[in-house]
Amino acid sequence: MEHTKWRADRLDRLGSAIFAEVAAWKEKARNGGTDVIALDIGSPDRPPALPVREALAAAAMREDLYRYPGTEGTKRFRETVARWYGYRFGVELDPEREVLSLMGTQDGLGHLALAFANPGDAALLPDPGYPVYGAGLAVGGVEAIPLPLTEENGFLPDFDAIPDAVWARVKFMILNYPSNPLSAVADLAFLERAVREARRRGVLLVYDNAYSEMAFDGFRPPSVLQVPGAKETAVEFHSLSKTYNLAGARLGFAVGSREALASLRALKDNIDFGVFLAVQEAGIKALELDMAGALEPVAEVYRKRRDVLVAGLRQAGWHVPVPKATMFLWAPVPEGWTSRAFSQAMLEGAGVASVPGSAFGDRGEGHVRLAIVESEARLQEAAERIAAWLPQSRP
Repeated sequence: MEHTKWRADRLDRLGSAIFAEVAAWKEKARNGGTDVIALDIGSPDRPPALPVREALAAAAMREDLYRYPGTEGTKRFRETVARWYGYRFGVELDPEREVLSLMGTQDGLGHLALAFANPGDAALLPDPGYPVYGAGLAVGGVEAIPLPLTEENGFLPDFDAIPDAVWARVKFMILNYPSNPLSAVADLAFLERAVREARRRGVLLVYDNAYSEMAFDGFRPPSVLQVPGAKETAVEFHSLSKTYNLAGARLGFAVGSREALASLRALKDNIDFGVFLAVQEAGIKALELDMAGALEPVAEVYRKRRDVLVAGLRQAGWHVPVPKATMFLWAPVPEGWTSRAFSQAMLEGAGVASVPGSAFGDRGEGHVRLAIVESEARLQEAAERIAAWLPQSRP
């Protein structure tokens, strides 16, 4: 990275360079005539349902919706979120103090360190985990302490393995299930243990639940707020991006601890001023349609895609695990490869883009993440291309 006097050193700690690198690989491949099947970025390829788009369009034409929206979100949006949480999880929320609108979950998660900790404090982050967790800490001057997630332990953290001296320095810990990038899941019994540990240690539990509606084979991911007393020590982040294909509209919310949400709102009152009111109207419509059973379940779309790609890759000789949730496959790279080298080679040789596992932390090495954000036909084509390339590939 070239340095100039106009570049802060903290930018070098954000950890997002590999995503820019993959984008450059794709551009080079396309410039060379390759039809790239982009399975790298987890951005939904389908539009929101027509009634949601109509609600957005109608709201955008209203003359009264172009004022500053306010950080907390409209009363109607917060009340709808609270009703949805009751419908989906059986959790009662106070829309006045226990719901906060966000410009997508990444907005809230990226500001955790600035709202909840001081420079020199520490936080526990999943490893492998979503890169924005560490990026937010780097900006806030908070030390990131990896929370190892291993296949042997079902990709669940071992709280007992964390020394007391580490717990004493930690202000908050982040957990994410269903997990990006691992596609691992956690049941309510695990969340009960996590809440007990957070309460015992006096740390805030931050639960990223953005993929709760993208689970398969009968599994229904719980909310951490289903644990009795969780609202005293936990906040949960949720998004309308994946569930309702509203990724570009940037709308999400945080729920839970009143004290923590007040801190996050106080920060955001000073650096932004809320989500466009028309987008909130679209979000309200999506949540209402969901509660009425009037939307096609997004999980079924991705379950079909998962089955196509997993079957195709296994037929090609690449044994990838069958994920229980999310829009991702967490696939082991063949022996002898680094994740970065394999990801680049697969793009060059098969025209299929992925993200190296090393982008998600030290323990992500040895894997690539594939996002199932193309049609079933394109995923079948991706598997066929990989099948033709894989036997000839060499590290």
